[in-house]
Amino acid sequence: MALIAPSLLASDFLNLGRDCEMINNSEADWFHLDVMDGMFVPNISFGMPVIQAISRIATKTLDVHLMVEKPERYIKDFRAVGADILTVHYEASTHLHRSLQAIKAAGMKAGVALNPHTPVSLLKDTLADIDLVCLMSVNPGFGGQKFIENTYAKVRELKQMIQAAGSAAQIEIDGGVTNANAKALVSAGADVLVAGSFVFNSEDPIATIVDLKKLTS
Repeated sequence: MALIAPSLLASDFLNLGRDCEMINNSEADWFHLDVMDGMFVPNISFGMPVIQAISRIATKTLDVHLMVEKPERYIKDFRAVGADILTVHYEASTHLHRSLQAIKAAGMKAGVALNPHTPVSLLKDTLADIDLVCLMSVNPGFGGQKFIENTYAKVRELKQMIQAAGSAAQIEIDGGVTNANAKALVSAGADVLVAGSFVFNSEDPIATIVDLKKLTS
C-alpha cells in the first residue's frame, strides 16, 4: 500500500489549522510541504514560520520539498522548525552529495527531487545516500497541473536502479496524482503519492484519501 501525502499548497490558507487537523484525522501518512522561492520556480509559497506553526499541531511526518536555489543554506533551519524529510532539487544543488550528507547529519531523511526533463540515471552515483526520490510529474511551481505521462517510464527505470543498487530509497510522485493514475503509479513502483488539488478540492477530502489508499493497496 502506498503512502499518501496531501500537499498543503492546495489547502485553504485562511483555515490552515483546520486542514492540518483533517490530515491528522485522515488515513494520510505524511504532510507534504512545498517551499518555493520565486527564483528556482516562478511561484512563492510559504517558509519556515508557517512550517513551524504546522509542526505544533501535526501528528504525522513532515515531508518538506524545497523548490529553492542553493537549498544547502537552509538545511539546519528546516530541521529546527520540524522537518522530518528534506528534499532538495538535483537541478538546484551544485554539490548534491554534500547536501545529502548535511541533511542526514541534521537528523532528517534526505530526498532528491527531479524535474520532468531530468533523467533518473543522473542519480546513479548518489543513490546509496538518498532516502527518497521525488519524481516531479508536472513542471514544478504551481498546483493543479496535468500529469505528465512519461512519469510511468521514469518510475520503472528508477525502481530497477534502486533494486540493482540494493538501496532502500522510496519513490515519491508529485503532481497531478488522482484516482485515475494512482494504481498505475504504484504498479510501476511508486511508494509515496503526493496529492494536493485532488484532495483539497474534493467535496470530502477524508473520503478521497481513503479512496486513494484503497486504490494502492
